[in-house]
Amino acid sequence: MTKHVVCLANAERIADKVLANILMPPPPVDYVRWAEDNVVFSSRESDFVGPYNREAFGYFDEVLRALSPDDPCRVVTVKGSAQIGKTVLCNVFTGGSLDMDPGDLLYVHPTDDNAARWSKTKLSPFIKNTTALARIFSSKARDGGDSIHYKERRDGRGALLISGANSPASLSMVSMQRQVQDDLAKWELNNAGDPESQADSRSFGKEFAKIFKVSTPMIEPGCRITKNYNAGSQEQLYLPCPHCGHMQTLEWENFLATLDDDHPEKACFSCVECGGLIEQHHRWEMRKKAEWRANNPKAKRYHRSFDIWSAYSELQSFERIARRWIEAKGDPKAEQVFLNDVIGRAYKTTGEAPPWEPLRDRAAKSDRAIGVVPAGHPILVCGVDCQIDRVEWHLVARAPDYHRAVVQYGVIPGHISSEAAQNSLDALLKQTWKNAYGRGLLIDVLAIDGNAWTEDVWAWAKRHPIQRVIMVRGIPQEGAPLLARVKKEYGRSGKKLPYSRRFYNFATSVMKMGLYRDLLKNDPEERGYIDLPRGLEDEYFRQITAESRKQVKNKAGFLTYQWIKDPNQPNEGLDTFLQAEAAWTKIAGATRELLDPVWDQLIKERDCPPEEAQLDLEDMIVPTPPSQIITSQTQRQPPRRRRRMRIN
Repeated sequence: MTKHVVCLANAERIADKVLANILMPPPPVDYVRWAEDNVVFSSRESDFVGPYNREAFGYFDEVLRALSPDDPCRVVTVKGSAQIGKTVLCNVFTGGSLDMDPGDLLYVHPTDDNAARWSKTKLSPFIKNTTALARIFSSKARDGGDSIHYKERRDGRGALLISGANSPASLSMVSMQRQVQDDLAKWELNNAGDPESQADSRSFGKEFAKIFKVSTPMIEPGCRITKNYNAGSQEQLYLPCPHCGHMQTLEWENFLATLDDDHPEKACFSCVECGGLIEQHHRWEMRKKAEWRANNPKAKRYHRSFDIWSAYSELQSFERIARRWIEAKGDPKAEQVFLNDVIGRAYKTTGEAPPWEPLRDRAAKSDRAIGVVPAGHPILVCGVDCQIDRVEWHLVARAPDYHRAVVQYGVIPGHISSEAAQNSLDALLKQTWKNAYGRGLLIDVLAIDGNAWTEDVWAWAKRHPIQRVIMVRGIPQEGAPLLARVKKEYGRSGKKLPYSRRFYNFATSVMKMGLYRDLLKNDPEERGYIDLPRGLEDEYFRQITAESRKQVKNKAGFLTYQWIKDPNQPNEGLDTFLQAEAAWTKIAGATRELLDPVWDQLIKERDCPPEEAQLDLEDMIVPTPPSQIITSQTQRQPPRRRRRMRIN
């Protein structure tokens, strides 16, 4: 007879173990230690391959301590440059919280698309490659505990909810002990109002909640991360001078004061106390004695805010910072990107249009008549705007150093659908404009507004090569790329619309700010100068200055910044200028500038007497379309700064 021995657990012992586990105080939440023990960088993620190195990221120690429960502050804000390790901070806070102090955590991105992309490309590899997280999360769950927007611990003691700020539904009906508000400066109002207020309210019911706001700044006024930084403790990193030991911050203005455009490799700071040069090789030792100091210390108990820029980081050299500034200087959009991504500052703008009368007076003194292309401007771009009873066009010539020259402004009567209007546009593409040598130049790229009467615009545009005619649509988002191909669009029948290949969105807001800034420049040698001919009517100058960026209250009652048109003034002159800018961006790419050899070739072929054969832009760089080959050249070798070429 077989005997079966059954071992019964001691119920009292089990109860004691459960009770002990519940009553046992949790270990301290030490994000710095957790990062050292768990975070490992691959060669794809960082130049610092291997375990988290506190010597390289020592300036983040205080931020991580502020995020721990031991610090009484409720909100932690980090305003900083791009690519300095802010993502590492977010990962450590997220992963460390779910591992050391389980609970629910909300992670909000600007949009659902951003959230999904981050979940797939950043979060999933982070969980997989981090032993502590791989142990508590399953990548094969079939009960809804693992998805793109939701990650739940295996034991059910905590979960990560991933959301987009553009989705008010995902920011409601949840209560969160911790949350991350990533890329905060790029958040836009959603259908329910202000997403930041919606996200903040998710933690109102938690007495010891932590809200981590992190972003590279954008445009001021109206920049969310800058507003939060100013509302907090405003902490900056102080370093000792390697010569005299005086504690000071590394300021961009100090760096700029000693910068030699011809020798960016010598870029450095100078001590505000002794005047000694602070060079890159000093940085590592200086950071060992660094300390955070608050400009608004009374806010530390509730809201700690930190400011860090790339000069402190080993991921950026002083020379690279200097070179990026030299390349960006003179182009407002490039300067904005530089200030945001490298300096970690918001791009400040009044948003006010320049007065039109001084522009008129400057044009009246010009020695160039309307319709003439000035010397040294070998490329012509045109913007076209369609109205119900007319088509308006704006011709602009381009030159090195972001120089532009208005050539002519015209109006074609009739709707874009009419045969007469379309034939007139055909003639516009065949027309030539004489330059200073009497050579006739054709339009290189024409950008026509395709936002209204799209099918009619397409009916005309498809007559011409895609290299010469594109359709464009302005979008107001300040974080949008300058020019981006419109995604595949479908008609009411569900059929893919054929014009997607040549249809582009362009960022109107940043282009307006750049235009207004450049219109104020009076020195013809200054980078970005806009040359105006004599013969333009007063109405032209009123139109190109018809809008201002103002704070307004939307229909839901929330304040936002928008470009507002003077209700008594048409703005087609402004719209068509921006469309011409979009046409130029199609040629030059994201840098909005060509390499010197390309400019030299264009000027050699076009800025000369008419007996020499003129080459179209695409003929010079066949077989690849101009926008592609110029963009690829720009990516391989950024353009060096050059002075405007003067041809007498």
